[in-house]
Amino acid sequence: MFSGIIEEFATVVAIKKDRDNIDFTLTCSFVGELSIDQSVAHNGVCLTVVSIDNNNYTVTAMKETLDRTNLGLLQVGDKVNIERSMLMNGRLDGHIVQGHVDETARCIAMDDANGSTYFTFEYKEDREMARKGYFTVDKGSVTVNGVSLTVCNPTQNTFQVAIIPYTMEHTNFQDIRIGSVVNLEFDILGKYIARLQQL
Repeated sequence: MFSGIIEEFATVVAIKKDRDNIDFTLTCSFVGELSIDQSVAHNGVCLTVVSIDNNNYTVTAMKETLDRTNLGLLQVGDKVNIERSMLMNGRLDGHIVQGHVDETARCIAMDDANGSTYFTFEYKEDREMARKGYFTVDKGSVTVNGVSLTVCNPTQNTFQVAIIPYTMEHTNFQDIRIGSVVNLEFDILGKYIARLQQL
């Protein structure tokens, strides 16, 4: 389980295809604190550390993950938002994030907010998925590339988030442009409520 509070971004240093899987090797400041089998969220995707070598660590993404997320678009040198799993005795500063990305969205607008930036994202409109809780609500929570954010101005398949300068500086939002593909995880509480209504 994660909180959506990004610790830092890791840099992709190698990508290796292994049949339908891809091994991503990355570097970050806390590689020395990682261990094999540890869960780390990468752009909001929970992946397992499979090897550690000096200042680098490797995780593997399988086909299902690559089909559902933006990880398959990564290139060497790209920045990836990372977060280690939440400590149970810590504060929940973001919201409950599972690290299970639901789908991707595309940035369709960026607007200056006098110091901050409004990003507008569009995802596939699907009534059946919406019935299952895959939607956003005003002032609700959403995870974008692993970042816990508050929703503004939602429609059936778009929403905005406001990014303050600190978040811009410390996450890969600094690299998002119009057309960029991001990972979305909708609020788990909304999914449970939607499921209960179906039963």
